[in-house]
This record gives sequence, C-alpha cells and structure tokens, in this order.
Amino acid sequence: MYANKMESYEQQRTTPTQTPHKQSGSSIFFSELIRFIIIAVFVVLPIRVFIAQPFIVSGSSMDPTFKNGEYLIVDEISYRFEEPKRGDVIIFKYPKDPSKYFIKRIIGLPGEHIVISGNRVIVSEKEDTESLVLDETYLAQPTLDNIDIILGKTEYFVMGDNRPASSDSRIWGPLERDHIIGRAFLRLLPVKKIGAFPGEHRFDTF
Repeated sequence: MYANKMESYEQQRTTPTQTPHKQSGSSIFFSELIRFIIIAVFVVLPIRVFIAQPFIVSGSSMDPTFKNGEYLIVDEISYRFEEPKRGDVIIFKYPKDPSKYFIKRIIGLPGEHIVISGNRVIVSEKEDTESLVLDETYLAQPTLDNIDIILGKTEYFVMGDNRPASSDSRIWGPLERDHIIGRAFLRLLPVKKIGAFPGEHRFDTF
C-alpha cells in the first residue's frame, strides 16, 4: 500500500503542466485580414471617396490628348481650396444625366463673355472689354462654330479637344460649378504616357 501511494505521488510530480494554447495559422491569418479591412475602411476608403478616384476615358471626345481606355487618377481636393482654371482638364457630372461622367477642357470662366467665330475662340472678362483669342495648339481638327454667350457667376464653358466628336457646352450649355468632380491629376495607363496633370494647357492672360 505504501508503494502504491509513492507511485501515485511520483505520477503527480512528473505530470507535465499545461501550456497556453497557441493560435493556429488560420486564426492569425483571419485576424490580420480583419485588421487590413479595418485599415481599408478608415484610411483608404476616405481617400478614395474624398481625395482621389480612378477614371477611365471613354470615347474619342478628347483625342488626341486622351485616348479611349486611358486610366486616370482624378484630384478631388484641389478645387476645395482654389477655383478651376482655364485650360484645366476636368471630370464632371453630365448636366443632362448626373449618373454619367464627362471629361472636357475648361475654356470659359464664370462671368466671362465667350464668342466662337469660325474656328476662333475669343474670351473677355465683360462685354466690350479687352479680349483674348485662345491659342489652341492641342486641337487636331478645329470646327466652325458660331456662339455668343455670357457665363453666370458659377458657370464654366467646357469643350472637348476633338471638337467634331465632342458633346460639350456648345451643345448643352454652360457647366455649373457644383457638377465638377475634379481635375485629371495622373495618367497611369498607357505606361509610356505616365505623368502628372496630363493634358494641362495654360493660355495667355488678359
């Protein structure tokens, strides 16, 4: 009986103590995945919604500056601190159908008098003041138009660089400021044309 007690005592002494349960590889993976999703929601998503977003050029209205299928990043924040400028390439909601997005170039600014006579675009700050004939060297094929319009305080006149194939302010009128999403900030595709502020053109000033 004594021997049995001793044997039982030895068994208790030699029984290994329990160790904490380690996480399995799958548990670690899912915890990291959840962490990544949280970062995406609170960091990446606001950038995507409020600062920059991708845009794929559709159609030929901006040829030869932008080709169909080119991949752009749109700067959505700059216009919160400064006003759009003449020559900027902008992305905006189509006034006739806000579910669609267009890409055009700003030609006329709020309050300006825009006259298009033949293939010449003439702008002035007010009627009967000093005017400026725009040097549109980026055009591949000018068109002959006849337009005379004074823009409102929040209106812009926009046109595509491929005038014969562009639906723009010549057809559906001025663009309201609140329809503008942002400007073309980066061209990522095609790779050989990667660059910042693609298509930007600066005109002479008054």
